[in-house]
Amino acid sequence: MTSTLTWQMLRDLKTSGLTQAGDAWHEVSNRSAADRGQVDRAMSAKLRETQESESAEAALRRLRRLSRNFQYLHTECGLVRTALNGLAGDLAEPQRQLRQALDDAAALNFTVRDDGSVSYPATEVTDMTGAKQNAAGGSSQGDARLPLDPPGLGSPGQRSLHPEYSRFRPPNPNAAKAQEVADRIARAVRSAQEIDARYAKVLHGLRAEKGLDVTAATLRDVARDTADVRSTAGKHLAEGIPQDKDPAERKKWWDGLSDEQRQEYLKVAPDLIGALDGIPAAIRDEANRSYLPLLIDNMEKQDGGDAKDKLEALRMLQGKLENQGNPPMFLLGIGSEGNGRAIVSYGDPDASKHVAAYVPGFGTKLDGDFVEETMKRAQDTALGAQEVDPSSAAIIWLGYDAPQDLDVMTKVDARRGAPAYNEFMSGLSVTNVNEDPHMTAIGHSYGSLTVGTAAKQAEGIPGVDDVILLGSPGVDAQKATELGVGKDHVFVGAADNDPVTHLPSKREAALGRIAESALGGSPLGGPMGAGVGRELFDVGNDDVYFGKDPASESFGAQRFRVDDGPRMVFEAGMFDAHSQYFDPLKDQDSAESIAKIVGGRPDQIVREKHR
Repeated sequence: MTSTLTWQMLRDLKTSGLTQAGDAWHEVSNRSAADRGQVDRAMSAKLRETQESESAEAALRRLRRLSRNFQYLHTECGLVRTALNGLAGDLAEPQRQLRQALDDAAALNFTVRDDGSVSYPATEVTDMTGAKQNAAGGSSQGDARLPLDPPGLGSPGQRSLHPEYSRFRPPNPNAAKAQEVADRIARAVRSAQEIDARYAKVLHGLRAEKGLDVTAATLRDVARDTADVRSTAGKHLAEGIPQDKDPAERKKWWDGLSDEQRQEYLKVAPDLIGALDGIPAAIRDEANRSYLPLLIDNMEKQDGGDAKDKLEALRMLQGKLENQGNPPMFLLGIGSEGNGRAIVSYGDPDASKHVAAYVPGFGTKLDGDFVEETMKRAQDTALGAQEVDPSSAAIIWLGYDAPQDLDVMTKVDARRGAPAYNEFMSGLSVTNVNEDPHMTAIGHSYGSLTVGTAAKQAEGIPGVDDVILLGSPGVDAQKATELGVGKDHVFVGAADNDPVTHLPSKREAALGRIAESALGGSPLGGPMGAGVGRELFDVGNDDVYFGKDPASESFGAQRFRVDDGPRMVFEAGMFDAHSQYFDPLKDQDSAESIAKIVGGRPDQIVREKHR
């Protein structure tokens, strides 16, 4: 296709040739994906399992480079195929309009000339006196600037009078009809030329330099190429994604697509597919890995400390994904909205019989600490659970905005996060290949309130069998039975030296501030004031900030033994006891109990008496 596209070229164009070329590029893309899988699963994995040496590390680096090359080839060839299919699809409409205009011209005995003008024959007309006169034939040149009208022989509107018209000689009625046909031809050709120019630019941008070496800059180019193809050819794809449906319907939609259609979505709309609950984990992982470089590129263009923190986290996460460890990582979600989004599974959540999804709490956001510390909690859980049952996976779910400041710690963020968490868990339920997978919801700190809020919704948390609450300030419930899984399936880890598990209720805190102020203490309220509040409002000493203390006897959950942690002192380490529940090196009892519950053996946990 060239910028000198003529009506004859558009008429004779066989769009099947474009799609056939696209199929050939698709074959290359598929072969590249298979080769990459061979490098990653057979060669790299085997090398990691059998050798530990500097030479082995050097070989792994070369294999990672080869894997990136195959990934680049897989993506770029797929984009070429999508662009060619899009070009064929977009040209179909102007070609249809042109052919309809040509058919109408032939039916009226008009002649379409090489330059697109339309000649019409002479005819006999009646003048104003009733006399018969001969109206000469002529030619009409189309105007592509006129707005598109529905095809057919309607009124020409703006061209109701022919240049040859005079009051004494009526115009040839064929003139207006010829003008209408000529305009339609011109508009169809103009539309096709604009489509051709857009796709030519995109396809030109997909050309690779000789001596290809896939670097970070190359990956950013891939992201930009993806964005270009999507803006040009992917509009119809985005419109077809059932974003407003439930996970089960999304899975049905995905299963009903052909392999070629799925590949198009992965190439052109990876951010949409990667965020869609109900799509298989391996597909979401592939989509999000493709989207990650584009997200990094976008964040590099933004200013501010928040953008800097997110960018650092994204780069760190990309590094972890490129250096796969054990268990293998699946990137189930990534985004920059709010405080940042990241959903990472350690182990395949679709193949595993036991799956846990952990919701982090207060102060969590997409930054370096999240990647280095918070994600490790899910990894430790997965490793521990796999010792109980190898078919286990654990997920870190940062799919909501946790509160960042104690002054704004209300139920609002939990209420916003709970529906998103439930939709995610519903997606896990429909994509898991096991008949009845065992699923565990884990909430730590404020995340326990989010999990509790999700559990209290009408249908509870989809597919969940057990709930684990760690370092909880309360879950907006008075009894474990309110969480929908039965009190014997609600498990609580609460260190005595964890200050969050002792946060006074709001009424206690309010009275505490009054008492402290009266006693000349801190206007924010301190331990003395809180104690006064408890004497009046919490006789059983079992209320916390968001309801009944989950570790209390009155709540009725199963409390397991944890390390008490460092004593509560108002120093830098005051929250150590709040942060070590998942760490087997700091709290072996807690980490082992979490692993046993997730791995399906809660009968083996060491229980602790209630508060």
